Amino acid sequence: QVQVVESGGGLVQPGGSLRLSCAATGRDFGIYNVAWYRQALGAEREFVARITKRGDQSYAASVKGRFTISRVNAQNTVYLQMMSLIPEDTATYYCAVDRPLLERVWGQGTQVTVSS
Repeated sequence: QVQVVESGGGLVQPGGSLRLSCAATGRDFGIYNVAWYRQALGAEREFVARITKRGDQSYAASVKGRFTISRVNAQNTVYLQMMSLIPEDTATYYCAVDRPLLERVWGQGTQVTVSS
């Protein structure tokens, strides 16, 4: 069973940066597609960014140009570099790992708060 753990959240001022990490157990990490989602208080969970097993990236319009998703398969880790943060980025950020023919695995989330 794959386990997923997010880290790197915290409190940051508007205009600041954070890097989130998503670490997964298992020996087949290189064949997983991985995505980041976020959920603000009282809102629906929404897609943020995704990286395929080949390294292809896609982003929500609201974060494109400010966020960068990357992966280091040797470390079983996907990163989300977040720049030029705004208060609207405040949310719990979740990592989702998609395994071929198996159900998606979610992490427990990491809180990001953008406030002065």
